[in-house]
Amino acid sequence: MSVRVDLGDDGVCRVTLDRPEARHALTPEMRDALTDAVRRARRDAAARALLLRSTGDAFCAGMDLRHATVAGAGTEGFDPREVAEALRNGVQAFIRELWELDKPTVAAVRGAAVGPGAHLALACDFVLVEPGTRFLWSFHRIGLVADGGGAHLLPRLVGLARAKAMLMLGEACTGTEAAALGLVHRCCDGPEALAAEAEALARRLAEGPTRALGLTKRLLNDTFETPLPEALAREADAQAAAAGTADVVEGLAAFRQRRDPRFRGR
Repeated sequence: MSVRVDLGDDGVCRVTLDRPEARHALTPEMRDALTDAVRRARRDAAARALLLRSTGDAFCAGMDLRHATVAGAGTEGFDPREVAEALRNGVQAFIRELWELDKPTVAAVRGAAVGPGAHLALACDFVLVEPGTRFLWSFHRIGLVADGGGAHLLPRLVGLARAKAMLMLGEACTGTEAAALGLVHRCCDGPEALAAEAEALARRLAEGPTRALGLTKRLLNDTFETPLPEALAREADAQAAAAGTADVVEGLAAFRQRRDPRFRGR
């Protein structure tokens, strides 16, 4: 399998890209497996956080163009509308599922993350990298617009000017630079530290009040499109939903008893 999914007893759903011979370039089968993995994590109450990672020395080289609908451009019978349909049902589906997942997500990015491969990581809540990580964009080199949600995600993370440089000029950045720009959460000391810190963060999130974390995530993700009055109304509704969970009862009890809470994500 080019995508492995393992749910541990610690509540972490580990999704691993495993096509190192192609630097994890995404085939339609891998793309669909990613979408399915996130959807299953949404449905499974035992999955309380998701960790996205890869084997080998690269994270994801983007879409495998040999299998992409756009590769047919210029051939007889090619219909550009099929590209839009393939995007909606393909790469956009897993980006949307990750972005909207009501559970915390972590990406451990080692080596190259290219185009949609970069956006796959950046759709997660916490992105950890190492100095050898490299985010790259090359859509403009083949006359395409950035897809996989890049034009939505990047301005929110690094600002409009830098996002334009990345997507229109192909301006890359290393893991160290990505952390300085605020593109990612943290740059770890190296590959081993990256793996260890990503695991620790995913377990920490899985031990938290995941219902409340999911509600907070939704409020934050919607903030740029939501005027303040609507944001406050959504906040009140989210707080009411959180207040009805067993985790709040446990959190209050732990506070009164001066002990660490034992949340169950319910």
